[in-house]
Amino acid sequence: MDKYTPLIDKLKRESGERTFPIWLLFNPKHPVVSHYIWTPVLTEIQDIVYREMHTRINTTDIYFRNVVEDSTKVPKTANWWGPQVGAEIDRFREIVLEHNPKLLISFGAFPFEFMRRVYDIKPEKGPKSWGNSELGHEFIKSMENFDINNTNRIPLLRHMASSGKYKEDRNQDYYENYIHFVGTKIAEKIIENKDSFNFWFD
Repeated sequence: MDKYTPLIDKLKRESGERTFPIWLLFNPKHPVVSHYIWTPVLTEIQDIVYREMHTRINTTDIYFRNVVEDSTKVPKTANWWGPQVGAEIDRFREIVLEHNPKLLISFGAFPFEFMRRVYDIKPEKGPKSWGNSELGHEFIKSMENFDINNTNRIPLLRHMASSGKYKEDRNQDYYENYIHFVGTKIAEKIIENKDSFNFWFD
């Protein structure tokens, strides 16, 4: 984990470039999601892209952002939303409409619902609406409706085991299958629309 510490320390609110076509939205309560979920998904994407195109994505400027400024603003189950989060939604809406990223990837229930409210998607839902199964269905929908001319809102899971560890064989298999599945689907969309991206290594 030590080699990931600089990224976690840096990710106070945002890092990367807003002009980059891939944006990642995190819950500040769970900074290691970038290690457990995004890093292996990105590895899968890069492997598939390389096999198909013999190049890789230059990921240096991928835009990372915590959906709220600090973890104290993250809604609790009993108080799912509040005025502070509403102000964050308004602020992020201005940013995302200005830059129009191609892939807007969220991790877990709160960032996904935050993203829905940024785009005024109704009905507004609470935390129990977005379990792993529901987020999985939303991911499939995002792939089926992928449109390179618009921002594609792509939800990924934050965790796949209540312990946050994948030592048991069945959890490890589920984890690896999930990473392979979502990485493959995202890679396919990137390859299909390769001419719309300028993030390739020469």
